[in-house]
Amino acid sequence: MVKERISLTMERDLIKKVDSLVNGVKFRSRSHIIEYLLNRALGEKGVKKALILAGGKGTGLRPLTYEIPKHMIPIKGRPILEYHIELLRKYDVRDIILSIGYLGSKVKEYFGDGSKFGVKITYIEEEVPHGTGGAVKLAAPLLDETFLVLNGHNLINIDINSLYEFHKENNAVVTIALTTKSDVSGFGVAQMKGNKITDFVEKPKKPESNLINAGVYVVEPSIFEFIGKGKVSLEKDIFPKIASKERLLGFPFSDQWFCIKTEKDYEEAIKKWRGIS
Repeated sequence: MVKERISLTMERDLIKKVDSLVNGVKFRSRSHIIEYLLNRALGEKGVKKALILAGGKGTGLRPLTYEIPKHMIPIKGRPILEYHIELLRKYDVRDIILSIGYLGSKVKEYFGDGSKFGVKITYIEEEVPHGTGGAVKLAAPLLDETFLVLNGHNLINIDINSLYEFHKENNAVVTIALTTKSDVSGFGVAQMKGNKITDFVEKPKKPESNLINAGVYVVEPSIFEFIGKGKVSLEKDIFPKIASKERLLGFPFSDQWFCIKTEKDYEEAIKKWRGIS
């Protein structure tokens, strides 16, 4: 992305308001804030398509998932997937692809074409599991521009605009949202060099950081050059290839996130999830 330096003349009080927003995380500098506000006002930036991966069996949540897909289990009276759609709609991402498999008919029955939720939903159905990478590959004919990928079993509240802008500013193939966890023994921990992810260490005994994959990615269509045929994992097979090209970036964020794989995770989410704000 080519940028040019310009000069602006502004009222001093307005400059103070802009500078008060600089926090080193969401807004790194005065120019970053001004660019962000102009883009939002002009409506010329932002991701428009999202793929939600919702095909897994959820064996860790049995017996509940014998009859309910794990992505449809209720949190405060609403399915997990409905919170994903609410988050996407908040950031005007209304073209949504749902990759479904196990008990997928229940997902289709609830969401339909998405119109009652203010979005458009297209379904990709896996007759046999293709892995996270294979599911993305199946959706390739529908993904010809920058898009989001979300793991359907997570609950997350994240500023999608900031994630997208970070991705575009740094010329990545994939940018992964990273969250922190005090106990990372059950997760892949991101090894970082600057803002680049060099590797994920699975279930480390002596972790060097507490940053883990939050299951939300901004992705360029060039990812399909890295995905072969058959069952493929994004995390184990594709991301290491992209990292080796120094095109895999990490975006730390601090808002709510829950990975719901077990009954204990489910119970915690019911107690603590505050919804999309």
